Amino acid sequence: MTQLAKQCARPLLSLHDVSVRFSVGRGRDKEEVTALDAVSFEVQQGSIAGLVGESGSGKSTLSRVVVGLQTEYEGTLEFDGIQLSPRRKRSQTRDIQMVFQDPYASLDPRMTIDSMLFELFSFHRIVPRKEQRSQAERLMDLVQLPKKLLGSYPSSMSGGQRQRVAIARALALNPRLLIADEAVAALDVSVQSGIINLLADLRRELGLSILFIAHDLAVVRSICDEISVIYHGQIVEKGPTQRIFDSPTNSYTQQLIASIPKFDSDYVIRRATPTERIDLPL
Repeated sequence: MTQLAKQCARPLLSLHDVSVRFSVGRGRDKEEVTALDAVSFEVQQGSIAGLVGESGSGKSTLSRVVVGLQTEYEGTLEFDGIQLSPRRKRSQTRDIQMVFQDPYASLDPRMTIDSMLFELFSFHRIVPRKEQRSQAERLMDLVQLPKKLLGSYPSSMSGGQRQRVAIARALALNPRLLIADEAVAALDVSVQSGIINLLADLRRELGLSILFIAHDLAVVRSICDEISVIYHGQIVEKGPTQRIFDSPTNSYTQQLIASIPKFDSDYVIRRATPTERIDLPL
Protein backbone atom coordinates (compact mmCIF):
# COMPACT_ATOMS: atom_id res chain seq x y z
CA MET A 1 0.00 0.00 0.00
CA THR A 2 1.37 3.44 -0.92
CA GLN A 3 1.88 6.16 1.71
CA LEU A 4 -1.03 8.16 0.22
CA ALA A 5 -3.30 5.11 0.36
CA LYS A 6 -2.34 4.53 4.00
CA GLN A 7 -3.19 8.13 4.86
CA CYS A 8 -6.57 7.88 3.14
CA ALA A 9 -7.37 4.61 4.93
CA ARG A 10 -6.41 6.00 8.34
CA PRO A 11 -9.09 7.90 10.30
CA LEU A 12 -8.36 11.60 10.61
CA LEU A 13 -9.58 11.63 14.22
CA SER A 14 -9.72 8.72 16.66
CA LEU A 15 -10.84 8.72 20.28
CA HIS A 16 -9.98 5.66 22.36
CA ASP A 17 -11.78 5.04 25.68
CA VAL A 18 -12.09 8.74 26.48
CA SER A 19 -13.70 9.51 29.84
CA VAL A 20 -14.41 12.84 31.53
CA ARG A 21 -15.49 13.18 35.15
CA PHE A 22 -16.44 16.30 37.07
CA SER A 23 -16.69 16.86 40.82
CA VAL A 24 -19.79 18.75 41.91
CA GLY A 25 -20.80 20.00 45.34
CA ARG A 26 -18.71 20.51 48.47
CA GLY A 27 -17.73 18.57 51.56
CA ARG A 28 -20.01 15.63 52.27
CA ASP A 29 -22.25 16.62 49.37
CA LYS A 30 -19.39 16.35 46.89
CA GLU A 31 -19.93 13.73 44.21
CA GLU A 32 -18.41 12.69 40.91
CA VAL A 33 -20.39 13.03 37.70
CA THR A 34 -19.36 11.11 34.58
CA ALA A 35 -19.84 13.21 31.44
CA LEU A 36 -18.10 10.78 29.07
CA ASP A 37 -17.66 7.09 29.79
CA ALA A 38 -15.02 5.20 27.76
CA VAL A 39 -16.02 6.78 24.45
CA SER A 40 -14.38 5.46 21.28
CA PHE A 41 -15.15 7.36 18.12
CA GLU A 42 -13.68 8.07 14.67
CA VAL A 43 -13.97 10.66 11.92
CA GLN A 44 -12.76 9.45 8.54
CA GLN A 45 -10.73 11.58 6.14
CA GLY A 46 -13.01 13.80 4.05
CA SER A 47 -16.22 12.58 5.71
CA ILE A 48 -19.04 14.20 7.66
CA ALA A 49 -19.56 12.27 10.88
CA GLY A 50 -22.66 12.89 12.97
CA LEU A 51 -22.83 12.79 16.76
CA VAL A 52 -26.40 12.92 18.01
CA GLY A 53 -27.92 12.94 21.47
CA GLU A 54 -30.22 14.88 23.74
CA SER A 55 -29.16 17.78 25.96
CA GLY A 56 -26.86 16.52 28.71
CA SER A 57 -25.82 13.41 26.79
CA GLY A 58 -22.14 14.40 26.71
CA LYS A 59 -21.84 15.48 23.10
CA SER A 60 -20.63 19.02 23.84
CA THR A 61 -18.12 17.70 26.38
CA LEU A 62 -16.79 15.41 23.66
CA SER A 63 -16.42 18.36 21.28
CA ARG A 64 -14.51 20.32 23.94
CA VAL A 65 -12.12 17.40 24.38
CA VAL A 66 -11.52 17.17 20.63
CA VAL A 67 -10.91 20.90 20.14
CA GLY A 68 -8.66 21.10 23.21
CA LEU A 69 -10.87 23.15 25.55
CA GLN A 70 -11.35 20.24 27.98
CA THR A 71 -7.83 19.26 29.01
CA GLU A 72 -8.60 16.86 31.86
CA TYR A 73 -9.69 13.47 30.57
CA GLU A 74 -8.73 9.81 30.51
CA GLY A 75 -8.03 7.88 27.32
CA THR A 76 -6.25 8.93 24.13
CA LEU A 77 -6.91 11.08 21.07
CA GLU A 78 -5.13 10.64 17.75
CA PHE A 79 -5.16 13.10 14.87
CA ASP A 80 -3.92 11.71 11.57
CA GLY A 81 -2.14 8.95 13.44
CA ILE A 82 -0.39 11.25 15.93
CA GLN A 83 -1.43 11.23 19.58
CA LEU A 84 -2.69 14.59 20.83
CA SER A 85 -1.68 15.77 24.28
CA PRO A 86 -4.05 17.93 26.36
CA ARG A 87 -1.59 20.83 25.92
CA ARG A 88 -1.30 21.21 22.17
CA LYS A 89 1.05 22.95 19.80
CA ARG A 90 -0.36 25.95 17.95
CA SER A 91 -0.21 24.04 14.64
CA GLN A 92 -2.34 21.25 16.13
CA THR A 93 -4.81 23.83 17.43
CA ARG A 94 -5.19 25.28 13.93
CA ASP A 95 -5.91 21.85 12.45
CA ILE A 96 -9.14 21.51 14.47
CA GLN A 97 -11.59 24.42 14.54
CA MET A 98 -15.09 24.76 15.97
CA VAL A 99 -18.29 26.55 15.01
CA PHE A 100 -20.64 27.13 17.95
CA GLN A 101 -24.43 27.29 18.23
CA ASP A 102 -24.62 31.04 18.88
CA PRO A 103 -22.56 32.93 16.28
CA TYR A 104 -23.26 36.31 17.88
CA ALA A 105 -21.63 35.19 21.13
CA SER A 106 -18.49 34.07 19.27
CA LEU A 107 -18.08 37.31 17.26
CA ASP A 108 -16.76 40.55 18.77
CA PRO A 109 -19.60 43.09 18.38
CA ARG A 110 -17.09 45.97 18.44
CA MET A 111 -15.20 44.76 15.37
CA THR A 112 -16.07 44.64 11.69
CA ILE A 113 -15.77 41.30 9.94
CA ASP A 114 -12.60 42.24 8.06
CA SER A 115 -10.96 43.44 11.30
CA MET A 116 -11.69 40.09 12.95
CA LEU A 117 -10.16 38.19 10.04
CA PHE A 118 -7.11 40.47 9.80
CA GLU A 119 -6.49 40.06 13.53
CA LEU A 120 -6.64 36.27 13.14
CA PHE A 121 -4.24 36.30 10.18
CA SER A 122 -1.75 38.47 12.07
CA PHE A 123 -1.91 36.60 15.38
CA HIS A 124 -1.23 33.23 13.74
CA ARG A 125 1.17 34.72 11.16
CA ILE A 126 -0.46 32.80 8.36
CA VAL A 127 -1.22 35.57 5.83
CA PRO A 128 1.13 38.49 4.95
CA ARG A 129 -0.43 41.90 5.59
CA LYS A 130 -0.54 42.83 1.91
CA GLU A 131 -2.52 39.66 1.11
CA GLN A 132 -5.00 39.82 3.99
CA ARG A 133 -7.71 41.71 2.09
CA SER A 134 -7.73 39.25 -0.82
CA GLN A 135 -7.72 36.28 1.57
CA ALA A 136 -10.67 37.75 3.49
CA GLU A 137 -12.56 38.17 0.22
CA ARG A 138 -11.78 34.56 -0.70
CA LEU A 139 -13.25 33.41 2.62
CA MET A 140 -16.42 35.40 1.97
CA ASP A 141 -16.71 33.66 -1.40
CA LEU A 142 -16.25 30.28 0.29
CA VAL A 143 -19.11 30.90 2.73
CA GLN A 144 -21.25 32.47 -0.02
CA LEU A 145 -21.50 35.98 1.43
CA PRO A 146 -21.12 39.25 -0.51
CA LYS A 147 -17.70 40.87 -0.05
CA LYS A 148 -19.32 44.18 0.90
CA LEU A 149 -20.23 42.65 4.28
CA LEU A 150 -16.55 42.65 5.27
CA GLY A 151 -16.98 46.20 6.53
CA SER A 152 -20.09 45.35 8.54
CA TYR A 153 -20.58 44.68 12.24
CA PRO A 154 -22.21 41.44 13.46
CA SER A 155 -25.22 43.33 14.82
CA SER A 156 -26.20 44.41 11.31
CA MET A 157 -26.39 40.83 10.03
CA SER A 158 -28.99 38.08 10.17
CA GLY A 159 -28.42 34.92 12.21
CA GLY A 160 -27.61 32.93 9.09
CA GLN A 161 -25.09 35.52 7.89
CA ARG A 162 -23.40 35.60 11.29
CA GLN A 163 -23.09 31.81 11.28
CA ARG A 164 -21.47 31.97 7.83
CA VAL A 165 -19.02 34.54 9.18
CA ALA A 166 -18.26 32.20 12.11
CA ILE A 167 -17.55 29.44 9.58
CA ALA A 168 -15.31 31.82 7.61
CA ARG A 169 -13.33 32.59 10.78
CA ALA A 170 -12.85 28.87 11.40
CA LEU A 171 -11.73 28.32 7.81
CA ALA A 172 -9.25 31.21 8.04
CA LEU A 173 -6.81 28.90 9.83
CA ASN A 174 -7.01 26.22 7.10
CA PRO A 175 -8.25 23.46 9.42
CA ARG A 176 -8.47 19.84 8.40
CA LEU A 177 -11.33 19.11 10.81
CA LEU A 178 -14.29 21.40 11.46
CA ILE A 179 -16.50 20.76 14.49
CA ALA A 180 -20.03 22.08 14.07
CA ASP A 181 -21.49 21.96 17.59
CA GLU A 182 -25.26 22.51 17.25
CA ALA A 183 -24.33 24.99 14.51
CA VAL A 184 -27.84 25.15 13.03
CA ALA A 185 -29.95 24.59 16.16
CA ALA A 186 -30.71 28.29 16.73
CA LEU A 187 -31.58 29.03 13.09
CA ASP A 188 -34.88 28.99 11.22
CA VAL A 189 -35.51 25.85 9.17
CA SER A 190 -35.00 27.65 5.84
CA VAL A 191 -31.69 29.08 7.08
CA GLN A 192 -30.63 25.69 8.47
CA SER A 193 -30.82 24.12 5.02
CA GLY A 194 -28.54 26.82 3.61
CA ILE A 195 -25.89 26.21 6.27
CA ILE A 196 -26.14 22.44 5.81
CA ASN A 197 -25.69 22.82 2.05
CA LEU A 198 -22.73 25.12 2.66
CA LEU A 199 -21.01 22.55 4.89
CA ALA A 200 -21.53 19.88 2.24
CA ASP A 201 -20.03 22.22 -0.38
CA LEU A 202 -17.01 22.92 1.82
CA ARG A 203 -16.40 19.21 2.34
CA ARG A 204 -16.43 18.73 -1.42
CA GLU A 205 -14.41 21.83 -2.37
CA LEU A 206 -11.79 21.76 0.39
CA GLY A 207 -11.64 18.07 1.28
CA LEU A 208 -12.69 19.14 4.77
CA SER A 209 -13.65 16.60 7.41
CA ILE A 210 -16.57 17.62 9.63
CA LEU A 211 -17.84 16.45 13.01
CA PHE A 212 -21.49 17.51 12.99
CA ILE A 213 -23.01 17.54 16.49
CA ALA A 214 -26.77 17.88 16.91
CA HIS A 215 -29.79 16.74 18.88
CA ASP A 216 -31.98 16.49 15.76
CA LEU A 217 -31.64 13.20 13.89
CA ALA A 218 -33.51 14.57 10.87
CA VAL A 219 -30.87 17.26 10.40
CA VAL A 220 -28.04 14.78 10.93
CA ARG A 221 -29.56 12.41 8.38
CA SER A 222 -29.48 15.10 5.69
CA ILE A 223 -25.73 15.62 5.76
CA CYS A 224 -23.80 12.86 7.56
CA ASP A 225 -22.10 9.78 6.14
CA GLU A 226 -22.04 8.03 9.51
CA ILE A 227 -23.83 8.58 12.81
CA SER A 228 -22.86 7.87 16.40
CA VAL A 229 -25.60 8.06 19.04
CA ILE A 230 -24.55 9.18 22.52
CA TYR A 231 -26.61 8.63 25.67
CA HIS A 232 -25.53 9.45 29.22
CA GLY A 233 -21.90 9.77 28.14
CA GLN A 234 -21.76 6.48 26.22
CA ILE A 235 -21.85 5.73 22.50
CA VAL A 236 -24.78 3.31 22.32
CA GLU A 237 -24.89 2.85 18.55
CA LYS A 238 -22.89 3.86 15.50
CA GLY A 239 -22.82 3.04 11.83
CA PRO A 240 -23.58 4.30 8.31
CA THR A 241 -26.45 6.79 8.28
CA GLN A 242 -28.75 4.71 6.11
CA ARG A 243 -28.23 1.61 8.25
CA ILE A 244 -28.98 3.53 11.45
CA PHE A 245 -32.28 4.76 10.04
CA ASP A 246 -33.27 1.52 8.30
CA SER A 247 -32.49 -0.87 11.14
CA PRO A 248 -31.52 0.76 14.45
CA THR A 249 -30.54 -1.86 17.02
CA ASN A 250 -30.52 0.25 20.18
CA SER A 251 -33.76 1.17 21.94
CA TYR A 252 -32.64 4.76 22.54
CA THR A 253 -31.84 5.21 18.84
CA GLN A 254 -35.24 3.77 17.99
CA GLN A 255 -36.94 6.31 20.24
CA LEU A 256 -34.94 9.19 18.75
CA ILE A 257 -36.04 8.14 15.28
CA ALA A 258 -39.64 7.85 16.47
CA SER A 259 -39.35 11.44 17.73
CA ILE A 260 -38.64 12.87 14.27
CA PRO A 261 -41.58 15.09 13.22
CA LYS A 262 -43.99 13.46 10.78
CA PHE A 263 -46.42 15.31 8.56
CA ASP A 264 -50.00 14.33 7.87
CA SER A 265 -52.03 15.40 4.83
CA ASP A 266 -52.78 18.76 6.44
CA TYR A 267 -49.08 19.38 7.18
CA VAL A 268 -49.62 19.25 10.92
CA ILE A 269 -46.55 18.07 12.83
CA ARG A 270 -47.07 14.99 14.93
CA ARG A 271 -44.29 14.03 17.30
CA ALA A 272 -43.87 10.71 19.09
CA THR A 273 -42.17 11.70 22.33
CA PRO A 274 -40.22 9.08 24.28
CA THR A 275 -41.72 8.73 27.72
CA GLU A 276 -39.65 5.89 29.10
CA ARG A 277 -36.24 6.25 30.69
CA ILE A 278 -33.66 3.85 29.31
CA ASP A 279 -31.21 2.28 31.72
CA LEU A 280 -27.70 1.38 30.62
CA PRO A 281 -26.08 -0.97 29.88
CA LEU A 282 -28.00 -1.75 26.69
